[in-house]
Amino acid sequence: MSATDSAVTARGRLARHESFLVYKQLRYLKIGCAAAAVALLLYIVDSPYGSRYGGSWAGYTLGTIGALLILWLMWFGYRKRSYWKDQGNLVAWLSAHVYLGLSLLVIATLHTGFHFGWNIHTLAYVLMCLVILSGAFGVLCYVRYPQLMTDNRRGVAMPQMLGRIAGLDGELRTAAMGVDNRTAALVEGAVEVTAIGGSLRQQLSGRYPHCTTAAALAGIGGPAMAAAPGLEAAMSQIRLLLEEKSQLLARVRQDIRYKAMMDVWLYLHVPLSFALLAALLGHVVAVFYLW
Repeated sequence: MSATDSAVTARGRLARHESFLVYKQLRYLKIGCAAAAVALLLYIVDSPYGSRYGGSWAGYTLGTIGALLILWLMWFGYRKRSYWKDQGNLVAWLSAHVYLGLSLLVIATLHTGFHFGWNIHTLAYVLMCLVILSGAFGVLCYVRYPQLMTDNRRGVAMPQMLGRIAGLDGELRTAAMGVDNRTAALVEGAVEVTAIGGSLRQQLSGRYPHCTTAAALAGIGGPAMAAAPGLEAAMSQIRLLLEEKSQLLARVRQDIRYKAMMDVWLYLHVPLSFALLAALLGHVVAVFYLW
């Protein structure tokens, strides 16, 4: 392969791994900033009688653009699974989703004319802000945690770590056959019950206070020479196996924690999005039919 071919291949690999945040040299950031700038220009040039508000020509224009943006952003959320086979298309749409979603904050705020109250209109605005904030948190998660997951796994896939834990359980059972009853009971408890996953709170915290492996390690304690005569080698092996299992469990639980952090924002983002859609419909109905 020539140097030119190698350079082309390298550029192709870089293109395939291009982050959605910098897609096509920040194309959609520029578009989002341009949209926000145009919205600000409309807001400035509009001179209604009295203060600026959503019912002026600029207010209606910004409101229509904002409503269409909300519908388009929700459409992406519905359609994104069909983009997984085309990663380039997915990255482009995701980049647009992020930056146009941020520009919506400017467009909708200018649409309100900074008039807020206890009504359906302000509710729709607040829900929109919450959706955007939850989406921003999701972006931070997807930027930060994949690399942390890669570092935590150290080149070992999750199935391999789980397989090694199962193998350690088998080795622990064998090693515990020749030790005292108390140690055998601790090892049996560590083998029979291995806490991985659990409740959402446990997944997010990564804390398992009733971990049987940690309890077995603490219960055995002490140096190997403290064991009964003839059991030093078996006790030392059990301790080493438990320590290896404990380290693997820590990495597996950390991996699950990162995955949970990447998913938990959706528990807020999706319901808030549908609540926003309902409030937006109420806002439109109130403006055009009740006022």
